[in-house]
Amino acid sequence: MDMLDRDLQSVQAVRDLVRRAREAQRQLMEFSQEQIDRIVEAVARAGYDNAVRLGALAVEETGFGRAADKTIKNQFGSMSIYASIKDVRTVGVIREDTRAKVAEIAVPMGVVAGLIPSTNPTSTVMYKALLAIKTGNAIVFSPHPGAKRCILETVRILREAAEAAGCPRGAIGCIELLTMESTNELMKLSDLILATGGGAMVKAAYSSGTPAIGVGPGNGPAFIERSADIRLAVKRIMDSKTFDNGTICASEQSIVTEACVQEDVVAELLRQGAYFLSAEEKESVSAVLMRPGGTMNPQIVGKSAQHVAGLAGLRVPADTRVLVGFETEVGGKTPFSKEKLCPVLAFYVAPDWEAACETCMQILRHEGAGHTLIIHSNNESVIRAFALKKPVSRILVNTPGALGGIGATTNLIPALTLGCGAVGGSSTSDNIGPLNLINVRRLAYGVREMDDIRAPQAPAPADGDALLQAIVSRVLEKLGR
Repeated sequence: MDMLDRDLQSVQAVRDLVRRAREAQRQLMEFSQEQIDRIVEAVARAGYDNAVRLGALAVEETGFGRAADKTIKNQFGSMSIYASIKDVRTVGVIREDTRAKVAEIAVPMGVVAGLIPSTNPTSTVMYKALLAIKTGNAIVFSPHPGAKRCILETVRILREAAEAAGCPRGAIGCIELLTMESTNELMKLSDLILATGGGAMVKAAYSSGTPAIGVGPGNGPAFIERSADIRLAVKRIMDSKTFDNGTICASEQSIVTEACVQEDVVAELLRQGAYFLSAEEKESVSAVLMRPGGTMNPQIVGKSAQHVAGLAGLRVPADTRVLVGFETEVGGKTPFSKEKLCPVLAFYVAPDWEAACETCMQILRHEGAGHTLIIHSNNESVIRAFALKKPVSRILVNTPGALGGIGATTNLIPALTLGCGAVGGSSTSDNIGPLNLINVRRLAYGVREMDDIRAPQAPAPADGDALLQAIVSRVLEKLGR
């Protein structure tokens, strides 16, 4: 098959997938909440039951992360997501205010294009399939080429479970003949794009002409303030940064601390398995973190600290968990100040919390605006000051960034797609949940007449009760009473 034939065949295959998805979605729109929820539970259980095998398959195919952590992600992407959405109403009337005489009715988007990354391939399929079916939408997946096999297997498992529970055939589909043209065609033909992945892919989604929900890069700094429990703060950061070898975008990318506790923080990092790079070693690691154009080197993604050190020609102790480099600069020529999806951290020192606040802002303005920041502190006034100033959508307090951002160790909405808001170039700042995948039709009854609105305006009353009395008085006056 020559390239042209392959491209044409891939586009036709996508058209067929979308056509079948539309037919299935029209049937789903007639399902009751109970029917939808039965399918959603079956999909979640199928994902959970296959979490171990699919986690191992993802690591085997991509070479990213650790199988045990991929399993946890799969369990989170299936049953944890299910637990958070199972009682959410998404069919018919979902809210009603009888006093205001307004009702809200859920309207599915239609066909969702699910773009899947290679870093979290199987868990993201589970998560997006659950959200789509829960909201009465069909979904067609576009796999990352580097994770195609494990994604196709996950889709097969979920599709069979859904159809056994009564889901129409075609509601869960996946591109098998992968080309750039097939993904572009899917984005063009779908009703909503749910994009999780690299910046270029998210930009393409927003440029497609189809409504899109996408996310920007994470580059979350973790601030250890002087009042923090330093041992616990370091443990949380180390656990987070080594979870699945750092492939979750909400994981910490830098540590910022105050000079007065610098020695204690460094000592604790060393105790818990950090390796501090010398100036020469940091230069060697910097050379392998990014490609010449400034994008992340895929050879470091999801790799261990020892592997990254080896790429840089270094040997580090076998028990090294994270590589740490002292840093003072932020910018395009400073790889340590950027997102690094592996166990590598920058380490900044500031004279006080105000200066640390500014350092965090510099890091985020350079990369990661709108995403996540982590603070370890027991000083509520400092925490609130951070919350009021930072250009991020989630500020995590005294918790691991990777699992706190997705809602596993916090009470944020559990999600594997994290919106970055307008400051991050995203259409929403939410942790994406089912209500992001529906439109809302509002039923509103009249409560005032045009004559009431046209009545001469009296001086504004001091409170709501007085305003109501003024309106009643004007109505009675017009009626001659």
